[in-house]
Amino acid sequence: MRAPAGPRILAAAQALPPHYASQDALLATFREIWGQEHFNLDRLEQLHRAVRVGGRHLALPLERYRALESFAARNEAWTKAAVAIGEKVVRSALLVADLSPAQVDHLHFVTVTGIATPSIDARLVEPLGLRLDVKRVPIFGLGCVAGAAGLARVSDVLAIELCSLTLQRNDLSIPNIIASGLFGDGAAAVVLEGGARGRGPRVAATRSVFYPGTERVMGWDVVDSGFKVVLSPAVPQLVREKMRSDVDSFLADHGYRRSDVAQWICHTGGPKVLEAFEEALELPRTALARSWESLQRVGNVSSASVLFVLSDLLASGEARRGDVGVLIAMGPGFSSELVLLEW
Repeated sequence: MRAPAGPRILAAAQALPPHYASQDALLATFREIWGQEHFNLDRLEQLHRAVRVGGRHLALPLERYRALESFAARNEAWTKAAVAIGEKVVRSALLVADLSPAQVDHLHFVTVTGIATPSIDARLVEPLGLRLDVKRVPIFGLGCVAGAAGLARVSDVLAIELCSLTLQRNDLSIPNIIASGLFGDGAAAVVLEGGARGRGPRVAATRSVFYPGTERVMGWDVVDSGFKVVLSPAVPQLVREKMRSDVDSFLADHGYRRSDVAQWICHTGGPKVLEAFEEALELPRTALARSWESLQRVGNVSSASVLFVLSDLLASGEARRGDVGVLIAMGPGFSSELVLLEW
């Protein structure tokens, strides 16, 4: 049986910091920094080219990062930038939804790239003009899966990730080198309502899946200098092993098959992850075209990435009444989040 009608997505917006650096400019900077440590610079370039990212937006001008010597300095910069970009993207989403800040009942905030108390959602109440009785839920630690998880659980979700401010300059491990080429900065906001307006795709169902024994696949080690990335090459293989059965079971429980899905909205985890999605779900390259384009344009923006893809889809007007969509993200836990959308 179908679940009761769920909330509808009124709007999805994305925002990028004003500072942009091409992959070539970033690579030149990393060559200068890591060449002094005798790192194999040819290997550095090979890893950066392999992620297929053309460039990334940064929370700060590129030249300011050298002065951020401590975790405290980077986190202070993260807090200021997160408030600025958070206000911008929430206002954009509310404008598209034709709602005022005073009409927001719930605000859920997700991030994995910085820590603030009061949390960023609290710091946005007055600048945005939210009601003083707005219900706030800050969520930390879900990583790349948090955008999908927030969409699955909430009324209004704000995802902010400023990955550039977590980079460990003294870490020459392969995971950190890959992260330096893959992850970018950005924010996304999605506005949902109970369905009274009768527009936008309906969140028809959601599912969370936790994979035992995978805690070291992805995440952070919190060290003296901040967040040290944990990134295992096992992620694409997990997608290949788990995703087909997870998606098929999820769809079957709601009367659908993969062939019924017109819109695939997949997290831009990287080239190998997207290729694994295509293989596991038996999809042509065109099915994930928006994910590939977003990866090339802005990189992996962690929790905001899948919401960027959703925003691009909604802005295109491509989805039609009667379409079925599946939104998928994976992240630390290790876990996946699935969201069934009906237009």
